Amino acid sequence: MKFNKQIVLVTGSSRGIGAAIAKAFAAEGATVIINYIKNSAAAIETAEKCKELGGSAKIIQADVSSGEQIQKLIDEILQDFSKIDILVNNAFKPYIFDSENRKQFHETSWNDYQEQLDGVLFSSYTLCQTILPIFKKRTKGNIINIASDLVARPTIPYHDYMTAKAALIGFSRNLAMEVGQFGIRVNCVAPGLVYPTDGSMNTKEGLKELIINQTPLRRIAAPEDVAGPVLFLASSWSGFITGQTLYIDGGLVMR
Repeated sequence: MKFNKQIVLVTGSSRGIGAAIAKAFAAEGATVIINYIKNSAAAIETAEKCKELGGSAKIIQADVSSGEQIQKLIDEILQDFSKIDILVNNAFKPYIFDSENRKQFHETSWNDYQEQLDGVLFSSYTLCQTILPIFKKRTKGNIINIASDLVARPTIPYHDYMTAKAALIGFSRNLAMEVGQFGIRVNCVAPGLVYPTDGSMNTKEGLKELIINQTPLRRIAAPEDVAGPVLFLASSWSGFITGQTLYIDGGLVMR
């Protein structure tokens, strides 16, 4: 299988998009680290499904908004497996996508921006700083950051969240430029509306229909639709791709 004997860390992978990514890696033979904060039952369920699919899984509770807990997370993985091959930065500060009750710009405080920058960018920044020495020593490694297609097409202007996701894309490009010489690749996957997830549950039917009608493939993404592109960017098939953002939204954004 494509990822046989590879160790894959997927942050925020007990449910939703993260769980779909974890299960897809497991189905290709990987050992997946299921990271979660609170929902242990969901983490256990995802890990069991990973094993059923032919891979293996280890569950580690860690809040990736904490530098100290990130270090403990990486240390535990290395203690058990001696290496990490792939990092998928999927976890982010919980955000409710509600087009009718969102904050307008004049209602959005700088603290709102700061919370999202900390939730989206700090965890990716800290995980990358912690894991890069491991990748450099092995002269290979793969980082995939989960962004959003709203950066390119802000159908609904969620100001604080999208500013943080845009920063994540800029961060990823700069990092790709610097670490490519060490055989390390850094890319982003930018999904559109993904349903159902905890964040999208409040999406009104009218908005979903509007997005569907504007989408060439005429549907909304499921969590599993995001997993395939992540695996592609993590595989040798994309071995000469770095610093890119792959939009996963049925053609709503075309670049």
